[in-house]
Amino acid sequence: MTGRPDAWVYLLRCGDGSLYCGWTVDLDARLAVHAAGRGAKYTRSRLPVELVWAAPQEDRAAAMREERRIKRLSRTEKLALLDSPSGQTSRAPHCGSSRGSDAPIDPACAAPSGDSQPSSPSRSARPG
Repeated sequence: MTGRPDAWVYLLRCGDGSLYCGWTVDLDARLAVHAAGRGAKYTRSRLPVELVWAAPQEDRAAAMREERRIKRLSRTEKLALLDSPSGQTSRAPHCGSSRGSDAPIDPACAAPSGDSQPSSPSRSARPG
């Protein structure tokens, strides 16, 4: 991969502590949508959200595969992923926006760039 990545996979931590995984071709734009409360239904009700992990991908297909792989992980495995050096970006550790805002982000990384699903803190709290 050279220059700017073609796609991103990312994890957001929602206000209730759950994790939300998704992919996008424009991370900054997607985070802005979430911050404005126009993201995925799951995250709209769980503000504020925080970008906790993002990994560049070669293309959309690779991003979708990686998102699928991450969604299959347990919460414990996802938390371990946050601690691993691979894939982490130099982005700010919060989702305010890349422009330095502290505004909360709505973590619905699904919309136009791909559907995403949450990773809840417990099985009983998962949406049906």
